Formats: sequence, C-alpha cells, structure tokens
Amino acid sequence: MASLRRIKKDVVFMINEVISDCWMYTYLHEDGDMEEAGKIISDAIAMGDDMFERINRYPKENAGAYFNEINKDLAVKTDELFKRVSALAKKKK
Repeated sequence: MASLRRIKKDVVFMINEVISDCWMYTYLHEDGDMEEAGKIISDAIAMGDDMFERINRYPKENAGAYFNEINKDLAVKTDELFKRVSALAKKKK
C-alpha cells in the first residue's frame, strides 16, 4: 500500500495540472469561454476535496484495495476534466 502522504501528493499534483491547463487556456484564448474554464476549475477543486475526504476516512481493513479504487477514480475523473479543457480549446478553432 502506498503511503497516505504519497496519495495526497498525487491528488494535489493532478488537481494542480488541471487548474494549470485551465489558466493556460484563459491566457492563450483571451476571448474564449472563461465561464466554462472557471467551472472546470471549480469541479477540479471539488473533486480534490472529495478525494481528501475519502482518503482521510479510509477503512482500516482492506485499506490497500480501498486506495487502489481511489487511485483509479482519480485517474478517471482527472481524465474527464482534461477532456473538458481540450474540448474548450478545440471549440475555439
């Protein structure tokens, strides 16, 4: 099982990457959909809060499988957020 510290760092890293991509979009596309970029940032922060809540209240039994599920959820949800950012950039062209 990975340490709690490592899992939390992974969550923070992924959330920061999504936010960074949104900021880059707003910087490069000044006349783009800033409202949607803001919604993606809000969703990323909410996802991070949810992940931290789940991490902090983990079951003592079968913790390894629980954290594997959290890692899978993190990958899937951040991928969805990245797809939304990509769709913003594609919509602009």
